[in-house]
Amino acid sequence: MLGYDYPLLGVFWTMLWFFLFFVWIWLLIVVFADIFRSHDMGGFAKALWVIFVIILPFLGVFVYLIARGGKMSEHASQDAKARDEQMRAYIRDVNASSDGPADQLAKLNDLKSQGVISDAEFEAAKAKLLASS
Repeated sequence: MLGYDYPLLGVFWTMLWFFLFFVWIWLLIVVFADIFRSHDMGGFAKALWVIFVIILPFLGVFVYLIARGGKMSEHASQDAKARDEQMRAYIRDVNASSDGPADQLAKLNDLKSQGVISDAEFEAAKAKLLASS
């Protein structure tokens, strides 16, 4: 019964408008994010862009995309590189500060190969190390 009240083409039309609505919201968020992360614009220019996009949203977004679309991709890639470098620095810092079980096993193996500790001492230290981790 419901199928007769709402034809299939109406469902597709509704889905299309729903999708376009969410694309529009995503586009607004991306434009506002780019306005506020732009280091090459001053506060007055940012305020003008925000007012323009709020008062005339469709025209404001499309003009912003035409005028500063290339800068948007540059800002996104710079932010991605900065986040990647921060993550790599954090990983390097964590790895340098921790002496994990693999490093301790390698040191024990070096001591055993140099003859500083015996095989029995190596096995006992290895079992203790693996039990604690």
